[in-house]
Amino acid sequence: MLNIKNISVKNFMSVGNNAQGVRFDDKHLTLVLGNNLDLGGDGSRNGTGKTTIINALSYALYGEALTNIRRDNLINKTNGKGMIVSCDFELNGTEYRIERGRRPNVLKLFVNGTEQDDQEQQGDSRETQKEIEKIIGFSHQMFKHIVALNTYTEPFLGMKNNDQRDMIEQLLGIQELSEKADTLKEKMKDTRDSIKEEEIRINAVKDSNARMEKNIKELESRSNAWERNKTLKLDEMADALEQLKEIDIDEEIDKHNTIVIVKDHEANLNILASNLSNTDNSIKRSTTKLTELNANLLKAKDGVCPACGQNTAHLETHEEYTEELNEKITEEQEYYNGLVVKKEDLESGVLELGPLPDKPATFYKTLEEALTHRNNVDNLIQSIQDKNNEDNPYIEQIETMNDSGIQEISWDTINSLTSLKEHQEFLYKLLTSKDSFIRRRIIDQNIAYLNHRLAHYLNSIGLPHDVKFNSDLSTEITEYGRDLDFDNLSRGERNRLILGLSWAFRDIFESTNSPVNLLFIDELIDSGMDTQGVESSMAILKKMTRERQKNVFLISHKDELTGRVNSILTVTKENGFTSLSEDVEVVSIH
Repeated sequence: MLNIKNISVKNFMSVGNNAQGVRFDDKHLTLVLGNNLDLGGDGSRNGTGKTTIINALSYALYGEALTNIRRDNLINKTNGKGMIVSCDFELNGTEYRIERGRRPNVLKLFVNGTEQDDQEQQGDSRETQKEIEKIIGFSHQMFKHIVALNTYTEPFLGMKNNDQRDMIEQLLGIQELSEKADTLKEKMKDTRDSIKEEEIRINAVKDSNARMEKNIKELESRSNAWERNKTLKLDEMADALEQLKEIDIDEEIDKHNTIVIVKDHEANLNILASNLSNTDNSIKRSTTKLTELNANLLKAKDGVCPACGQNTAHLETHEEYTEELNEKITEEQEYYNGLVVKKEDLESGVLELGPLPDKPATFYKTLEEALTHRNNVDNLIQSIQDKNNEDNPYIEQIETMNDSGIQEISWDTINSLTSLKEHQEFLYKLLTSKDSFIRRRIIDQNIAYLNHRLAHYLNSIGLPHDVKFNSDLSTEITEYGRDLDFDNLSRGERNRLILGLSWAFRDIFESTNSPVNLLFIDELIDSGMDTQGVESSMAILKKMTRERQKNVFLISHKDELTGRVNSILTVTKENGFTSLSEDVEVVSIH
């Protein structure tokens, strides 16, 4: 049970610096009457500040009064500061205390006597307020319809259809679905943001990979061009080598070496031939000379001068001349014989050399050209080997880029997030759709009970009309089969309906949440309700205090109600300040 124990006020509305308070946990039916001494007293009930109690409770719990009074106007006008309201309540064995005020601004929440350190103390805090409403379990609007019933609050049936629906959904617990939907909506936003972040990451990886793949393709293109160029060069060199190998260069060099030998042979033969020819010529000349000398010698022997053909008698010495000729013949003969020997030697040399071999046919004119050819072959073979051994300079770069540059894209995260998003969207639709089976189930389970309790209360307080909620949460009011609007009802009928609806709402709330010990009814029984309505209403309230342990405060102008209650709380107005009587226990503010 939500047990609201007490309220304490100071410098709140007409309550001055003398703090006032009242307990709420006596399980009594209490009549709240006013006595305005500033208007002469003696039964003057107006303007005393009776509603101050429920306004203070409303302010303590929600930070605002029942009506649209500005917060600063809640401060006592005379004192102008130091407004403080405190409320103690208990729920499920846990003690709570709220202290709220203005000038200075104060908002404190105590749990089991310990102030919550994480709460702001500089006035109203939204987070603290959310925490308070979460603890007590109902909104300010619900508070005004099930705890603090008054003539200032817009009647439920006078509210807009959407507002009615929101309140019924809150009452039936459907609003929790909306709250869950709001929470889920935030999670959906987080999921969508995560998906966007993951998409950005994946796109960044894709862009990086695309750039890398472009670079790789460029390198591959260069690599292929390099390979093609290598193959082309190898083919060119192979063709050139094949062309060079068409000539047997070793045979060609052998031929040139043979030619050198033949040339040497020929040169030697030519030398021998020249010498032999010279020797033959010399032999011929020597033979001629010997013939002449011998002829002269014969002439001389015959007494004929070789020069003039005359008798040699004129010669000084015939013997000397003859002797001289003999000597010349001898020398010449020796010379001749030498030539003959030389000729024989030369002829032997020719025979020894042998005949001149044939010169072989060659491709190149010179040995140097042939040797250059062989060098070209050797160099070309080495070049081919070197070219074959060349490594593609782009392969390693491509492999490095493929290994470290290309990032693998994992779709697990985004697939998981997408699946989560679809699941969240399904749940959100389930929570928000008016046609969802969850909402229909909750409504179907509770609407019959709501109509049952409403019919019970309306019958008990003597309202002859039938009022029920439909499955679409709309309401209909009928009398003898005739449809009516809320405005068609009299003031007394409207008040009866307001009370019946509020009590039925309270039963529904307490059936699904914690019971609430406190109920205020501010002048609803006074206004336009006949004696039967008052009697029926009082009987219901007494039963609430007796059987359901409620503490009911009935704010009224009717003195005749004093004999029908357990206690009376008199609110006195004197010199502009409100005070509470001691007919009920008054709680002081520390």
